[in-house]
Amino acid sequence: MSTTGDAVAAGRIARALEPLHAQVYFAPESEPRFAQAGLEQGHRMTYFAPRAAPMGAVGPSVVTATFYNFAPRLVADSIPRAWELAAPADLVAARFEVVDAALRRLLGDDAVGSAEMAEAAGLARTAAEATPVEGRPLAAGHRDLAWPAAPHLVLWHALSILREHRGDGHIALLVEAELSGLEALITATATGTGFTTGFARSSRGWSRTEWNDGVARLAERGLLEHATPSDEAVTPVLTEAGSALRRRLEDDTHRLGAAPWSVLGPERAARLGELGTAFARTALANGAFPAEGVFASRPAR
Repeated sequence: MSTTGDAVAAGRIARALEPLHAQVYFAPESEPRFAQAGLEQGHRMTYFAPRAAPMGAVGPSVVTATFYNFAPRLVADSIPRAWELAAPADLVAARFEVVDAALRRLLGDDAVGSAEMAEAAGLARTAAEATPVEGRPLAAGHRDLAWPAAPHLVLWHALSILREHRGDGHIALLVEAELSGLEALITATATGTGFTTGFARSSRGWSRTEWNDGVARLAERGLLEHATPSDEAVTPVLTEAGSALRRRLEDDTHRLGAAPWSVLGPERAARLGELGTAFARTALANGAFPAEGVFASRPAR
């Protein structure tokens, strides 16, 4: 997959399959299992530590850098304290247990044990094992983990590697575009295809003042419409220049994320997309993501 069209096709497949990875962040099985491993239930460390755990007991600056759009103080409230409560290896193991339970709930045991699941897992692993790690810290951490045995866990782990590889490349592009973590979050929210303004701001730990100051900076750069001053978090609106920037970022993210998919080739990549999309739609239909308050637009079922 070396052409622009192939890269875009691979990017669209990756986006279509992302719910199979991302459901873990909303799975009701998560908090109790991570609390059992030693983390504080109800604390944001149950998000930060399990996702960062493949990189080892890293400090808060590393997590802030690699996760990118979270307020540093929010990260520092969890990391490194989480490592005093639970070892990274224990959280990696617990995360696979959460995924096992969540996928069985969302897809059913028949789908989990199906020939289609095994086929999808094999294709996804082939792509994930071809993922280049240079400049991709989150993808590299996940690639160094031992592969699970069960096909549905292989599929999830492979998609996690591919997702973090894509995300690492996206962050490089955000840095090149001179968008801070907050500014990247604001412009992504302004596309109307991601989080709602309220969830984006609060879940990433930014104050209303910080958010509105970020909107004002982006307006000065001509990327957002100027907003009326408000005590509430402003809902950002992209200008033509801002929309063009977001389109360019998306296109370049497809391009930088295409390498592992090229190993599959168009036909096998399309087959993985076909199999994975069917699983993702089932997961979404069975409540993989919250029904309201999180996403500005719902992923297609």
